[in-house]
Amino acid sequence: MSSIVSFFSSFVSTVHNDAPEEEPEVVEEAAAEEEEEPEDLHPAIRDECKEKRCVQLSKHFEHCQEKVQAGEGFKGEDCVEELMMHCIDDCAGPKLFEKLA
Repeated sequence: MSSIVSFFSSFVSTVHNDAPEEEPEVVEEAAAEEEEEPEDLHPAIRDECKEKRCVQLSKHFEHCQEKVQAGEGFKGEDCVEELMMHCIDDCAGPKLFEKLA
């Protein structure tokens, strides 16, 4: 029986639970230090679109928000219909993907 065990053990390494762990070399840290995460352009592009292309909708939305927060709006009013995010997203989307390419 020991010949069968020795035959199979030549193919498969034996691991003992109480054996001290070997710590792998840290090669990934050097690579991580060299690579810097690129700057997120999305907020800057969105702000640019908000200031240039969606000014009218932005002003209307901010006016509605001020009115609702001051308690002057209708009961349950939340300014969702004035939400100008679709304008900003329509403007920022193509610009963002152009920068990523």
